[in-house]
Amino acid sequence: MITLQDVTLYQGATALLEKANLAIYPGQKIGVIGRNGAGKSTLFKLLMGEMQLDGGEIQMPEWLQRAQMMQETESSDRSAVDYVIDGHVRFRQVERALDEATLKDDHEAMMHCYADMDELDGYSLTNRAEQLLMGLGFAVSDFTKTVAEFSGGWRIRLNLAQALLQPSDLLLLDEPTNHLDLEATLWLRSWLLKYPGTVLLISHDRQFLDEVVGHVISFENKKLITYRGNYSQYELQKAERLSQQQAVYEKQQLRKGEIEDFVRRFRAKASKAKQAQSRLKELQRMVDIEPAHIDSPFQFRFREAPKLPDVVLTCEDVTVGYSTPLFSDFSITINGSSRIGLLGPNGQGKSTFLKSLMGHQPLLGGKIHFHEHTRVGYCAQQQTDVLDQDASPMLLMRRIDEKTPEQELRNFLGSFAFRGEQADACIRPFSGGEKSRLALALVAWQKPNLMLMDEPTNHLDLEMVHALTRALQEYGGALILVSHDRHLLNNTVDEFLVIRGGQVEFFDGSLDDYEKMVMDGSTKARDGAPKASAAVAAKQNNDSKEKRQLSAQAREDLKPLKEKIRKLEQQLDKEHKQVATLEQQLADPALYEDTNKAKLAKLVQQQGELKRLLAVTEENWLQATTELEAISL
Repeated sequence: MITLQDVTLYQGATALLEKANLAIYPGQKIGVIGRNGAGKSTLFKLLMGEMQLDGGEIQMPEWLQRAQMMQETESSDRSAVDYVIDGHVRFRQVERALDEATLKDDHEAMMHCYADMDELDGYSLTNRAEQLLMGLGFAVSDFTKTVAEFSGGWRIRLNLAQALLQPSDLLLLDEPTNHLDLEATLWLRSWLLKYPGTVLLISHDRQFLDEVVGHVISFENKKLITYRGNYSQYELQKAERLSQQQAVYEKQQLRKGEIEDFVRRFRAKASKAKQAQSRLKELQRMVDIEPAHIDSPFQFRFREAPKLPDVVLTCEDVTVGYSTPLFSDFSITINGSSRIGLLGPNGQGKSTFLKSLMGHQPLLGGKIHFHEHTRVGYCAQQQTDVLDQDASPMLLMRRIDEKTPEQELRNFLGSFAFRGEQADACIRPFSGGEKSRLALALVAWQKPNLMLMDEPTNHLDLEMVHALTRALQEYGGALILVSHDRHLLNNTVDEFLVIRGGQVEFFDGSLDDYEKMVMDGSTKARDGAPKASAAVAAKQNNDSKEKRQLSAQAREDLKPLKEKIRKLEQQLDKEHKQVATLEQQLADPALYEDTNKAKLAKLVQQQGELKRLLAVTEENWLQATTELEAISL
């Protein structure tokens, strides 16, 4: 059990917590809720022992193993697998000790190391690291790439895999679904539900929270309030509590008014002076009840475009990609009322498609036609990187609109919570969430009738995501949305396109159907299979004979890989039996007598070598089966 008692915590001169209390019990899965800057990440630092309290005390068991997902990753020449395993500090220590003992031919030290390695299940660690990487969307070919070869988003995934691999009783995850696609988000959900320890989770993804957590800790008025249930239940409980609080507040305000009126009228009268003083003391004893603030601080809309064409965009036989195509010969018409969600694993072409529509990535083939009255609003994943860091929100607004009166611009920025001095401040020190909010404000001001949005919820807090969801529901133009946030998708789009394996297909089903398909590991789900467009369907009918021939050739090409897998499975069976036989010998009590010391050391060394060989065989089998699955999709 972890407890915080009367905790006070400052960040600079700002109090984040004042006499706050909290109890965390073993095995709880807890969502941590609060506005940007409330202190969520600071609480994590406190639990990791990286910060000192300004008051109160924190108690946690000494034996507690803690793991945290890092937010930054420096460039490194470590391979992806090695980087993930590096998070298991104890394993690396035993590994180094074993290498040293082997060099010195110190059999006793080697025996201890092998025992420690067994206790850590160290021989399967590489296999476990690779499984985590695959679950988070890495390909087998990525395992040996260096950290330096990955972009920032993929490095965050490496940090997540590293945190999940570490042995832990307490796991702290700060926005783990940022930079994950829907498939990886679903995989992470399943992993966390099976995790036996305590989880504290900061996330803007309300559906992910609903499915994972059973309690919510909310930062409210510099206190930590615990709610039982998932995020949706927290919302209901908080609304009810604030409604009751509002009623008590209004009653208190009425009583204060009565007292102040009585004192005003009778303080000067000698006969009533004593009663007036008594009421003044009552007024002084009153603890002010905070008025309830149920409404979100963010209230904004996308400004309405002057015109909305019937057709805002058409694509004719477009081929999208870089040096090689991600998908080819795709045609689509986007109407003024189209609201499309793009689905599919990362790396299949969702973001590249949006970049190509914007002209930021040249097409490899085909044509794109915009209506003359189409006004595009584009929210890229790295939108904040292109903002002028030395400008203020007001200056950035002025650069896109020189004619609108200043107060109208300020009012609009205020709906995104940029008020007073902050509207005129340099944005360089702004948080990632504040910059994302500002980028969204700049787009919303420009009256788009076609919105292209690539993971717009990254770095936003839950209240801002809620405001964005409402704004998109009210938005009257066309929308193409890429997001791992299922709540946002469910509430803002009408149809789905799946980009996967070089194909772009309409999905004839709900997001739940798609989730089932992903979780079942199938390319089709009952009542929710991808439905080809008319053009694609015609082409498939014309090429059916050729496809059968290609399928037969593909089966022939797969024979060597299948034979390799068969032989590896035979080798695995043989090595498992050898390990079992050796462990049976090591179970003999007589082997541990002083006279058998040399024999014991030899058997222990053989056991270690066999387990090393077994781990290599398992890795080779895993890689071969993964290649077969990838080819078979």
